[in-house]
This record gives sequence, C-alpha cells and structure tokens, in this order.
Amino acid sequence: MTTNFILLQEQAAGGGYSSLIMIVLLIVIFYFFMIRPQSNKQKEIKKFRDGLQKGDKVTTAGGIYGKIRDIKDNIVILEIDDNVKIRIDMGSVYPSAQDANEAGADVKNK
Repeated sequence: MTTNFILLQEQAAGGGYSSLIMIVLLIVIFYFFMIRPQSNKQKEIKKFRDGLQKGDKVTTAGGIYGKIRDIKDNIVILEIDDNVKIRIDMGSVYPSAQDANEAGADVKNK
C-alpha cells in the first residue's frame, strides 16, 4: 500500500513539470502569433504618422478621406472637399486605402 502511494506521488510530481512546460509553450505561442505582430503593426503606424507631410492622402479612424493641408503639434488640418477643412488628432490618421494598395503593388513589383 505504501509503495503504491509513493509511486502515485512520483507521477504527480512529474506531471507538474509537464504542465509547467505546457504553460510556457502557450505563452511563447501567444507571443509569436498575437503580441509580436501587433507591436510590429503599431511600429509601422507610428512610422507612417511621423512621416506625414502636407498633401498626403489619408483616412481617419471614422472613415473620412481627405488630404492633409497643415500639421501643427498633434493636430492635423484635413481638407475633405473644396474649402471644407476639419481638425483631427494625429492619432486617428491612417493611410488611405488607395495609397496602401499602390504601396503594396510597388512592393510586389520589386
């Protein structure tokens, strides 16, 4: 009876290591499939926003397409139609879909 109890304890101790390895493996998988791609995407968006200039075509987070007329501090003056300008935060500016498609085509052609 005592030997059975000792054998069961040894198996339980070995099971602890395998569950620890599984947890570490899950963390590594989450990092490479979720966290790392998201941080790379955030770096690309920050690089885009840092390179904004007058005349660039952009899209806002709300889906408004326009052309940048002025950049002051963290505010972008966006012209959405003739003589129609709005002020928006730079954090809500993304590349326009058309420009993104053209950039993707340029990368594929190289």
